[in-house]
Amino acid sequence: MKPKAAVRNADPTIQFDDVTYRLNGTVRHTIVKEIRFVIDSGQTLVLLGRSGSGKTTLLRLINRLLTPSAGQVIVSGRPTTDWDPIRLRRGIGYVIQDAGLFPHFTVAENIALVPSLEHWDAARTSARVDELLTLVGLEPAQYRTRRPHELSGGQRQRVGVARALAADPPILLMDEPFGALDPVTRAELQREFRALAGRLAKTIVFVTHDLREALALASRIILLENGQIVADASPQDFPRLDHPEVLAFTASLTPVPGSPS
Repeated sequence: MKPKAAVRNADPTIQFDDVTYRLNGTVRHTIVKEIRFVIDSGQTLVLLGRSGSGKTTLLRLINRLLTPSAGQVIVSGRPTTDWDPIRLRRGIGYVIQDAGLFPHFTVAENIALVPSLEHWDAARTSARVDELLTLVGLEPAQYRTRRPHELSGGQRQRVGVARALAADPPILLMDEPFGALDPVTRAELQREFRALAGRLAKTIVFVTHDLREALALASRIILLENGQIVADASPQDFPRLDHPEVLAFTASLTPVPGSPS
């Protein structure tokens, strides 16, 4: 029997329909409340907010690492609760801070993980590994046999992105992927990611607490405060919004008086 392919929907939209998530099901531990929005196919949506605002919770609701306490999350036309969770997750790339690579796997084995689970043949898998290493700026002959401890932080993040893209998923989730990097490497990867997102035309959901990063990468920004949406705008319009939390974030762009320019 031919193995099932990963999720390949021509219109990988994501919809939150009055979604509430409560930790352990208790009202006093409500993390996000009555969230409603749609992410269009091909859009790069940045979820922006302070620590504890609910950003990562929304991300994990998309790939069913969490299940809504109320409402529903719809991915490619189906509620996540109707998906087989394994099939759903194999059709969604997921990148976390410091990449989350398997330390005992080589770079090539890390990238090939989902293709191997999907029973791709060896030649196709090897070609895909080389293609993706080239795409993220790593020379295949130099990096495919290395292990994660032999890589810099920026190189590990590049491999993490390559692994997330390995089976060509229509949706990519990124949870503060550049947050642990030094400022120079972080800026470099942000530039590379912006160019990559434009070429690949994936539906991307990117979590950050950094407004500069949001403005640089997003086609749309949703700002969360205490588990609720308080702003939803393009990067061009976001800084003009008159909301206290928006103003708090835009103030973070202003240098501290007396600091070096």
